[in-house]
Amino acid sequence: MKITIENVPEGAEPEIILRCNDPDESLLRLIYSVNSSSRKLIGMTDLQLHIINPRDVYYFEAVDHKVFIYCHEKVYESRLKLYELEMDYEHGDFFRASKSTILNIAKIKSLSPVLYGRYEALLQNGEKVYISRQYVPVLKQKLGL
Repeated sequence: MKITIENVPEGAEPEIILRCNDPDESLLRLIYSVNSSSRKLIGMTDLQLHIINPRDVYYFEAVDHKVFIYCHEKVYESRLKLYELEMDYEHGDFFRASKSTILNIAKIKSLSPVLYGRYEALLQNGEKVYISRQYVPVLKQKLGL
C-alpha cells in the first residue's frame, strides 16, 4: 500500500483520498476509525454528564431497560439504546456478544470456551463477560479466525 502525505494551504480542510479497486474489510475499518476518532459518547452518573472516548469502553450492557457503559473503573448510564450503540460502533472493535451485551474486542485479554458453545472473555480490567454461542461466529470473524 502506498501512502502519500501532502501539505495543504493554511485554513484548508484536511482531505483523505483513497484509490483502490475493491475496499476490503481492513480498509473499511480504517475509514470507520478515522471517521469515529472524533466521536465521543455521553455517559451519566447522578446528575453529571461525562464525555467518554469509545476506546476507553470495555463493554455496553442493558439491564432493566437501561444501558450502562463499563469503562476501566467506572460505570456510566447511557441514554442510547443498545441497538443504537451497536449500529454506531459495529464497524469498529465492538460486536454483539449476547442479547444484552456489546463487547470491545480491543479490551479482551483472553478467551476460554465454556459449556454449550459459549466463550468466556477475560477483560483487561479483570472482569469476565460471556459470549453467547450464536455470537461466537461474529467474534471469530472479527478476530480473523
